[in-house]
Amino acid sequence: MKQEEIKILKQEIRQLIKKLTSEIAQMEESAAPVAPENSIGRISRMDAINNKSVVEASLRNRRKKLAKLQVALSKVDNPGFGQCKNCKQSINPKRLMLMPESDRCIKCA
Repeated sequence: MKQEEIKILKQEIRQLIKKLTSEIAQMEESAAPVAPENSIGRISRMDAINNKSVVEASLRNRRKKLAKLQVALSKVDNPGFGQCKNCKQSINPKRLMLMPESDRCIKCA
């Protein structure tokens, strides 16, 4: 990758990390346990529990992506960054801009 591409990629990764951190904080509030003493109906409670499960799954996915982005940011200056870990070919810079956490090329993914 060219230095200019790396600079742009770093900015993109930092923006994504900031955005995910904010989303995670908001989702953690939504994933709070449903208190049984709240006077909502049975169906509403079941719906709230179901929604909580959906939010928790989404929260797990965002945390995983955040961790991958942090690893990518720490490795972006390494000489081997941007190479597929399977075939050792260069990963298309457009793919890295779209998915900076990618460690495989399109063929190997």
